[in-house]
Amino acid sequence: MGQAEVRVTAAILVIGDEILSGRTKDKNIGYIADHLTAIGIDLREVRVVADIEEEIVEAVNALRRRYSYVFTTGGIGPTHDDITADSIAKAFAVGIDHHPEVKQLLLESFQKRGIEPTDARMRMARIPHGADVVPNRMSVAPGFKLENVIVMAGIPNVMHVMLDAVTPSLKTGRKRLAVEIEILRGEGEIAELLGETQGEYPDVSMGSYPFNREARVFGTVLVLRSTEPDLLEAAVARLKERLTAKGIPF
Repeated sequence: MGQAEVRVTAAILVIGDEILSGRTKDKNIGYIADHLTAIGIDLREVRVVADIEEEIVEAVNALRRRYSYVFTTGGIGPTHDDITADSIAKAFAVGIDHHPEVKQLLLESFQKRGIEPTDARMRMARIPHGADVVPNRMSVAPGFKLENVIVMAGIPNVMHVMLDAVTPSLKTGRKRLAVEIEILRGEGEIAELLGETQGEYPDVSMGSYPFNREARVFGTVLVLRSTEPDLLEAAVARLKERLTAKGIPF
């Protein structure tokens, strides 16, 4: 009997009043979700919390105990409401201080750019004790990884380079494969046969997603996902059999 497959799971914690108010539209969740799927990590939950320390601490502690990894975005800049680093330190009950190497990087960067190293700007060098720095080749100020919590910037292009930098250190599971079947029928017409197929293949994830193109073409995309290629192929073949029997082209 082979060794059981290890499933690597994750949650995303988006931090920021600007997201909850609608002033800033989140562009990170979908990117992180695509990235995790591609490397074999199963994203299971997304939360959005305000810039309130106790709420960040509560969410971090709940999520880090439930999932293999927690990816946070937002709240690590120089302003007064950038409290993510302090909140993470509190969640882990560790201290926080200016990281010597990060402090030096920031000072060198500010000097080259003719920027004054104010106390506010130097806050970005504060890293919880025991955390590993996540490099930022875009704008120097780094993120960090403390146990299974990865803390990244909210600015999308900066978050991208931080995610790339931390990826080699992550455990990954088997990649989930996906097959899409497009039909020019509504969900109601295929709900029963999709449900029957799902019942036969409970280990294959199946979903239906309606579309409307230019108000002229209506239909549904059926998406089947699995880490097992043979199982996925069998489920797709069975679903196509049912669609054919119903006279539904694909």
